[in-house]
Amino acid sequence: MKVLQINAVYGVGSTGVIVEDMHNLSMENGIDSYVAYSTSRKRPDEVTNGYVIGKPFSKKMHGLLCRINGKQAYFSKGATKKLIEYIEKIKPDIVHLHNLHSNYIHLNIMLDFLGKNDISTVITLHDCWFYTGGCFHYTSVKCDKWLKECGNCPKKKGDTPAYLFDKSKKILADKKKYFGNIKDLTVVGVSEWISSEGEKTLFRGKTLTIHNGIDTEFFVNTPSEIRKELGIEDKYVILGMANKWLLPINRETLDYFSKNMPEDAVLVLVGCNSEQKTALPKNVIGMEYIRQRDYLKKVYSMADVFVNCTREDSLSLVNVEAQASETPTVTYRNTGAKETVDNENSFSVESGDCKKLIETAFAVSKKENGSKCRSFVCDKFDRNNNYLKFIELYNKIYENKKGEDYRR
Repeated sequence: MKVLQINAVYGVGSTGVIVEDMHNLSMENGIDSYVAYSTSRKRPDEVTNGYVIGKPFSKKMHGLLCRINGKQAYFSKGATKKLIEYIEKIKPDIVHLHNLHSNYIHLNIMLDFLGKNDISTVITLHDCWFYTGGCFHYTSVKCDKWLKECGNCPKKKGDTPAYLFDKSKKILADKKKYFGNIKDLTVVGVSEWISSEGEKTLFRGKTLTIHNGIDTEFFVNTPSEIRKELGIEDKYVILGMANKWLLPINRETLDYFSKNMPEDAVLVLVGCNSEQKTALPKNVIGMEYIRQRDYLKKVYSMADVFVNCTREDSLSLVNVEAQASETPTVTYRNTGAKETVDNENSFSVESGDCKKLIETAFAVSKKENGSKCRSFVCDKFDRNNNYLKFIELYNKIYENKKGEDYRR
């Protein structure tokens, strides 16, 4: 059995690591596995059965044209046709689509090819883009237009910025058309929440859920000198990710924590640039973006609690990584993030409830709850256990297709 995964990145970022993990696990289980991707930190010769999609210039042009005419994944025709030539050469039994919204592929050409050639197709809903008119998420703007037809998009200048035109109605109509032409389509949501959303319209009757996973042998409680380096050895340390905390919608949350934390507490935000660091309140410390995973697990481990004020997330693996490092987590519960905690040792609270968020952050005990948080993650989010479900899915699809071909 041959399986080809297609994703924007490989071996980097959340989806890139997931694709690499699944690629390696597939090969370990006897699957002839291939990956096609746009960018990676690895050299092409370091990726077994890898194919690089497009060139840097074409990707830049794709991004520019998308911003002008408002249609993401409607360019890179040449790169997509070359990818199709590669697919025709390796003849995969299954094509697994991940994130395609990064200026490197023409979605309609790709889907049209898969449909006309009756290739079994799996897509993973890492976000909502596959079933909307272009946005990654819509809950923060309380939009439900995607349930019927998009148009007058409230996130026109948000997820995939469109400066001149709003093509969301056309984009959603095309997705319904081309996905509808794929006979053997399986849709995998990374959370029960996003699976249920996909079921409401475009992918009704085609969805199932497989939670993303992490390397639970890597993310463990790891001693370090980070507290000493930051001068917070005697502090109660709340850890968070800057890309969530510094969003305009979370300004109230940041201000509330800064004004209501006791003197012996500090909030540490990972992923700040120099300008953001300077603008932070005195009791909030900014750290730069962490590229080394070895250092990241030490940062998770040094905190007393990890607090995620996410407003919309398909799942949120940072919650999972923190708990694997024995750091209890408190998160806003909107969308899929609520599925990453057990509400016994780590907790979810109503989105936007700053008072409850801070109360819960100071109520949890790393000493009492840390090891139980790790047990929860090992049981629910171990990458090998979860991604073996994809191996089982591939085998089921392959055997069903063989049976259909035989009956014909």
